[in-house]
Amino acid sequence: MRLGEKLRYLREAEGALRGLGREMTQLEVSRAMKRELKKTLSQSYLSQIESGARPHLTNSTRMLLAKFFRVHPGYLVDDPEGYHTELISPLAGQEDKLDLWLIEGAEHFRADAELRQALLTVARHEDSRRCLLLLEAIVNTQGLADRLLGVLKPEALPSNGKERS
Repeated sequence: MRLGEKLRYLREAEGALRGLGREMTQLEVSRAMKRELKKTLSQSYLSQIESGARPHLTNSTRMLLAKFFRVHPGYLVDDPEGYHTELISPLAGQEDKLDLWLIEGAEHFRADAELRQALLTVARHEDSRRCLLLLEAIVNTQGLADRLLGVLKPEALPSNGKERS
């Protein structure tokens, strides 16, 4: 993935995390940086990065973008030719793929600490597939989810005492 594609992806993810229901515009990113970090990059500079007209970042620009989007600075470079984010080893079985998918999902929901932690906990379990199948069985059994929550996490139930459907 090219640097510009990564920046577009981060703007999209940040818009979702901020509840916009759409990607943040380059101008919104620039203004949010100024407001939140007291430093900024211009909209035109962000546009040059995304279009590939400016293929390399200075260290200070990379660090500012990494801080704003809460990613490792090393993420903000072009991936080498032929690089793949998914595991292509024959040893990477179904369980490994599922765990990676759950970990990626946890990053997408990093603004919701409880959901993020739940996804990571399932990913770390030795049989995450079975955990998800168990979750399906719980959800499909009328009233079981609320009964279990009432025992395991009573604070998660509505305060009026009524069960959720």
